Amino acid sequence: MTLIDASGTRHAPAGDGARIVSLVPSITELLIDLGLAGQLVGRTRFCVHPAAVVGDIPALGGTKKVNLRRLRALAPSHVILNIDENTAKMAAAIADVVPHVVVTHPLVPDDNPALYRLMGGLFGREAEAERLCAAYGAARDRLAARAFPPRRALYLIWRDPWMTVSRDTYVSATLALVNWATLGHDPAVRYPHIAITRALLADCDLILFSSEPYAFTRDHIDAFAAAHDCAGARLLPIDGEMTSWYGSRAIRGLDYLGAFAADLMSAA
Repeated sequence: MTLIDASGTRHAPAGDGARIVSLVPSITELLIDLGLAGQLVGRTRFCVHPAAVVGDIPALGGTKKVNLRRLRALAPSHVILNIDENTAKMAAAIADVVPHVVVTHPLVPDDNPALYRLMGGLFGREAEAERLCAAYGAARDRLAARAFPPRRALYLIWRDPWMTVSRDTYVSATLALVNWATLGHDPAVRYPHIAITRALLADCDLILFSSEPYAFTRDHIDAFAAAHDCAGARLLPIDGEMTSWYGSRAIRGLDYLGAFAADLMSAA
């Protein structure tokens, strides 16, 4: 198996002796679902799933800033990073003290099977990875078998300032699977700041308030509705983990999104 990560680095299989630090929450969950909990020696404080397992794995900081002294003391053989979630400065610092840095960057949901196989191939869990690939394929087929009307969606991920997702993001590609086109695209910025204008709102069928990275609540949605004329749009909370987490959660995410979109059709 050829194991090449998103940076173009070729890796050799590590097998059962690997000591792994994952600095990507969704990949921490994926590694555990591959049966690698016993080899995970570090994570970020945002690696929260599955809760019953991650509590026993040391937290080394956030996705943007890690405690390098603690990381070095754990003597990992491999650190898993992501281009969007971790910084290039962090990656360079880690590469100075860890033998193997594995870089990931899924851009669309259908990148998940390759991610499963990369992690499975690296750490001796090929059969488990293939089971996840089959489960992903079945969920993808279930979603593809359904027809959804086109909708224009403003997907909000932050406030003060307001931020959304451009079309070249994993979230936007996920929503496209149910025929939803995201608004607010900026070709120069993947997660742009936006102004909430009358013209933008008039173009919206849906305004989606994600549960992460900003934890929007019903109070936020009600305040937004009171401050803006959104008469032509539905304002709804959406589970950001189900739309933005790749890895094993993406399998459930496809079923979640299909049910979410179907409920909207039923309510129309």
